[in-house]
Amino acid sequence: MIVDLLRHGEPEGGQRYRGHGCDDPLSARGWSQMERAVRGEEEWQYVVSSPMQRCRAFAEHLAGSQALPITLESDLREVGFGDWEGRTRVELQRDRPEEYRAFYADPVHARPSGAEPLEAFRRRVEAGFESAVASLAAERVLVVAHAGVIRALVGWVMGVPDDRLFQFECDYASRTRLHRHPARGWRLIHANRV
Repeated sequence: MIVDLLRHGEPEGGQRYRGHGCDDPLSARGWSQMERAVRGEEEWQYVVSSPMQRCRAFAEHLAGSQALPITLESDLREVGFGDWEGRTRVELQRDRPEEYRAFYADPVHARPSGAEPLEAFRRRVEAGFESAVASLAAERVLVVAHAGVIRALVGWVMGVPDDRLFQFECDYASRTRLHRHPARGWRLIHANRV
């Protein structure tokens, strides 16, 4: 099985912290990014999506246009950012500089107030992903998700510890490919292709 992990495009409101508590729709630019990312790809047999509207709307559009079955998997929601939901980096650097620096120095232990623990997030994503694809007979699957979800899955496949997940860049509308080999399990084929 080949699984393409597609990050959503740019949401309305531009760059800001959006976990599962802030659900902005895709901007016009985000729609264009997503359409460009899938242009010429017609080999998918199944679509799985986060239920967040910045993923779901495009996933449902694509599945409908290609007559593909689709599943919404709630465990593929983005990591919760607690008090940071909806805030920009500039706002946080200005209003909470120590908290902001602490998070980027230690994203595992210096979580924003009310944020989802990283370990719990990773276990949720891994379980949701396995549940969503385990029973599929499809050989090519598209998963429309978030940067944090894609980082968690790459980390799971590659055995990357929690504190190193943020070293992996995941651009808007980029694709990361995983392959499940019958004998060797999941492997990373490529990452962050735009």
